[in-house]
Amino acid sequence: MDTLRFELSSASLTSAAFTASSLHSHSRHSFSSVRVGRVDSSPAIASVAKTTVNEICTADELHFVPVPNSDWRTALWRYLPSPKAPKRKHPLFLLSGIATNAFTYDLSPEFSFARFMSGLGFDTWILELRGAGLSSLNVDKDLGSSNDKQRIVSDLLENLINVSERLENVLDGGFKVLGLKDRLSTRVEDFKQRLELIPHYNWDFDNYLEEDIPSAMEYVRTQTKPKDGKLLAIGHSMGGILLYALLSKCGLEGIDSGLASVTTLAATLDYSSSRTLLKYLLPVKDPAQAINLGALPIDTMLEMIHPLMCRPPYALSWLTTNISAPQMMEPEVIEKLVLNTLCTVPVKLLLQLSTAVDNGGLRDRTGNFCYKDHISKTNVPILALAGDWDIICPPDAVYDTVKLIPEHLATFKVVGSPGGPHYGHQDLISGRTAKPEVYPLIVRFLQEHDES
Repeated sequence: MDTLRFELSSASLTSAAFTASSLHSHSRHSFSSVRVGRVDSSPAIASVAKTTVNEICTADELHFVPVPNSDWRTALWRYLPSPKAPKRKHPLFLLSGIATNAFTYDLSPEFSFARFMSGLGFDTWILELRGAGLSSLNVDKDLGSSNDKQRIVSDLLENLINVSERLENVLDGGFKVLGLKDRLSTRVEDFKQRLELIPHYNWDFDNYLEEDIPSAMEYVRTQTKPKDGKLLAIGHSMGGILLYALLSKCGLEGIDSGLASVTTLAATLDYSSSRTLLKYLLPVKDPAQAINLGALPIDTMLEMIHPLMCRPPYALSWLTTNISAPQMMEPEVIEKLVLNTLCTVPVKLLLQLSTAVDNGGLRDRTGNFCYKDHISKTNVPILALAGDWDIICPPDAVYDTVKLIPEHLATFKVVGSPGGPHYGHQDLISGRTAKPEVYPLIVRFLQEHDES
């Protein structure tokens, strides 16, 4: 199918960008991929260069890939390799964590892992799974009104706005100065628009693994045509879990994974023996199931508490330790991460991922298949990195998966020093010392397996 090319405009990182209106606007186009590139302008190009897609996407190209058995299209952000760098044999495929979009790897020019890798000659692609970022629904009709249980969430958000009005007086007008009430009102309106989409948030981890990942990998192979048909892959958090699960299934079935190497950042198939913070989130499962709500607006909820995390009086500043070790990420980078990378997620996905903290680790949707039981059958070299102060995926949790991989294929390293710097969950990508300390580890590993 023909590809439509847009002129690249300056990025506008606005938290309101990922709304129902943007999803609908993408769904009405008939093309399956969009390129955002530096091309000669023309009247036709100029007329579409101001679209929401073009303002959000900071990559050189943007592609859409239909997801089998669904109404969704995943988005692929492509960063073209620098012509000044050595030519690489394999494209680089990046996967981010749960409820996050492509900005995980491209928060700003100073903290852009994707730009760094493309500058070294890697044809770099970031996959936005269905429901994340610029992924879109192929739905042109009225989706109908939300049900009563969805309205419960909407009413709850409105009540929180009323509470914020009282906080303005309690905190000497600090919230008023920050414009919290206005931002909350905007975010709640955005969420109300998305309520009609919630019935389409009906997938789990296995849907990602069986539909989103294979279709995106095949698309990247078709576009880049590596001679051996393989990709280099990096996954952060759930992105790394997806790569482990893919290797496990391919090992069990005796089929080629299509991967030349895998790098995982803060990821494991089994959290059960570690002191992960995720164990304290398990009580959320029962209320979610009782309400039978289709999805949780994680982006909306964090927007609400963001001022208490990042600004005076810092009542919830302790929450930032879930993201980053103290003094590791610049405050404005954490703010961008909270306000621009997060998405609504289906409860079905959260419920399946919660099995990763049970004995035996992550299971498939039937509950009968443990993914870690077959990771030993992989034939793909793996680099597994852990942050020394990561309380989401501690080093011992990472090692619980690494120790099952054939020794000649596995490389495991905990990043961080006793006297600092220390690395939390996001610091491996966006920490202030990630570029000099972490990136070279990844580049050496990629180069080794790109040349083989």
